[in-house]
Amino acid sequence: MTVTAQMARFALVGVVNTGTYYGCYLVLLTWLPYIAAHVTAFALSMVGSFFLNSWFTYRTRPTWRKFLLFPLTNAANFVITTGGVYLLVDLAGFSSRYAPLVAAAAAIPITFVVSRTIMLRPEPRVPTPERVP
Repeated sequence: MTVTAQMARFALVGVVNTGTYYGCYLVLLTWLPYIAAHVTAFALSMVGSFFLNSWFTYRTRPTWRKFLLFPLTNAANFVITTGGVYLLVDLAGFSSRYAPLVAAAAAIPITFVVSRTIMLRPEPRVPTPERVP
């Protein structure tokens, strides 16, 4: 599969992930305080995003190692979008209403690279004991 196809699939998973997060958030909001609903919905959607990206975007086998590294994609996205919003609003004079959309769009390629690096990174080889005849 080409990198362009992977990027398109990554974007599609992002749309599904956003919808999953928001749907879970609204449902959980009926029982939980908004912060607890947000954190729980975020965690659930991140797990879903991991498996969708593993199977659909990169067509790779999910592993515990990849699962534990996958939150780095969200950390990268957060840092880029937060810095982008600050730069756009405070330094470039953009409207605070639209700056997050521009920053999020700018973060997609970088988040894709981080995600692709994690998901397609070869697993470390576990040494096998030598057989004694």
